[in-house]
Amino acid sequence: MAVIGAGPAGLVAVAVARQYGIETALLDEQPRAGGQIYRNIGAADEAMTAILGPEYAQGRDLLPSRDDPGRHDIFGASVWQITRDGGIYYSHESGASALTAEHIILATGAIERPMPIPGWTLPGVMTAGAGQTLLKNPGLLPQGKVVLAGSGPLLWLLAAQYGRAGVDIAALVETTPRANLHRAALKLPGLLREGELLRQGRALRRELKRLGPRHFKDARGLRAVGEEHVRALCFTVGGQEHEIPCDLLLLHMGVTPNVQFTRALDLPHDWDDVQRCWRPRSGPGGATEISNLRLAGDGAGIVGARAAALQGRLAALAVAGEMGEAVANAVAEAGNELSRRLAARPFLDRLFAPGAECLDPPDDTIVCRCEEVTAGGIRDLAARGCRDVNQLKALGRPGMGPCQGRMCGLTVAEVLARSLNLPIEDVDYFRLRWPAKPVSMHELAMFAEAEDA
Repeated sequence: MAVIGAGPAGLVAVAVARQYGIETALLDEQPRAGGQIYRNIGAADEAMTAILGPEYAQGRDLLPSRDDPGRHDIFGASVWQITRDGGIYYSHESGASALTAEHIILATGAIERPMPIPGWTLPGVMTAGAGQTLLKNPGLLPQGKVVLAGSGPLLWLLAAQYGRAGVDIAALVETTPRANLHRAALKLPGLLREGELLRQGRALRRELKRLGPRHFKDARGLRAVGEEHVRALCFTVGGQEHEIPCDLLLLHMGVTPNVQFTRALDLPHDWDDVQRCWRPRSGPGGATEISNLRLAGDGAGIVGARAAALQGRLAALAVAGEMGEAVANAVAEAGNELSRRLAARPFLDRLFAPGAECLDPPDDTIVCRCEEVTAGGIRDLAARGCRDVNQLKALGRPGMGPCQGRMCGLTVAEVLARSLNLPIEDVDYFRLRWPAKPVSMHELAMFAEAEDA
C-alpha cells in the first residue's frame, strides 16, 4: 500500500496499516513528517512549541514510533503522476522514480485560498499560511509592523502565535460579512456538541484581547498600497476609511481541498456552494470510483486536523478489511468519533464562507499571478464569447503557469461565472493533465524503474 501525504490523515493511515502488518510506503514532498498543520513538529524545540501552542504539540503523537521508524518512508518526494492501476511517479533527489501499490490512500490536504485584492502582488504581501510556514520552519519572524487581513480561524491563530513571539501586530482586519454570523447561528448546536473547538476559539479570543492589537470587523474594499513595497492596507468599515501602515501584510481567505490529483484522475467532484470550492466525491472509508484508491483528510473536504486523522484511520481500516482483517469494531469506534468531530463543520463553514468581494475582485486586480491575467481581462473574454474556464484558459492563459491553476482556478471560475450570470458548475474547472508538477529532463533521464509497495 502507498500513502501520499504525511499530514494527520496520512500519518495515521500509515500507522494503522502497519499495525495490521500491511507493508506501506509513505511519500511526502516535505523533508519531514507533519504536513502543513504539524510542519516540522519532529524538530521543534520547547520555545517554538510554546509559541505555536498546545494544538501544534499534539502532532508529536502522530510521528512514527521507534519500533517502526518507517523504512519505506520517502520524504522530499514530489509526486507528479498517479495511474489507475496503482502506479506512482515522483521526483526525489534530482531523479525520477516510480513504484506500484495495490492500494493508494491520497491524503494531500488543503490549499490556501488566494485573496486577490488590488496590490496583493506587491513585495511584502504574502498569505497567512506562508507566514505560518516560515514560523514553523525555519523559525523566521517578521520584522516591523504586521497586518493580518481576511477571514478564517488561521488569522486568529497566527495573530496569537505572533503575539507570543513578540511580533508587532499593527492590526487584525476581518472581512467576514456580518450576515455570515446569522447563517451560522442556525448550525450552533453542532458547534456546542464539539466543545473542544468552542473552547479553543474562546481561548484565542481572550488571548488576542490581552495582546491588544487593533481589531476591525466586516471590513470592505481592501487594497494594499505602495510602490516598490507594501506601505499600508486601506479599507472601509461602516463607511469610514482606514489606512494602517505596515511592513508586512498577510492575507487569508480560508483553505480549500487540493484537487489537483483527483481532477487529473478524472474522478467526479461536487460543488460546495457554502465554501465555494470543489470536493472530490468519496464514500465510506474514503472510497472512490477507482477501486484501489481512497481519500482521507482535507483533500476530500475541509474537516480539520483531528477529523482528518480519523479519516486516515478509517481509510486504512477499510484496506485492512479488504485483506481479511477483523476491523468492524475499530471502524464503528472511529466512525462515531468522526461524526462528533464533524458536528461543528456546518457552523464553521457558514461563519467563514468567503464574501462576494473576495470572489469577484475589481477589474485591475491580478487573478492569475503566473500569467498576470486580471479580473477585467477575464470579463473581457467572457464578453467576447468564452463560456467555460478551459476555453478561457486557451484564449487568455489563466492556469497555464507553473502552479497549474492551484492559485487562481477557483477565482477564475467565479469571475467568469458571475460575468456570464451562470452557475459555477456550467463554467466548470480547469481540465488538468499529468504531470501535476513540473519535471525536468534531467530527472526523467535519471528515471528509476518501478518498485512494488
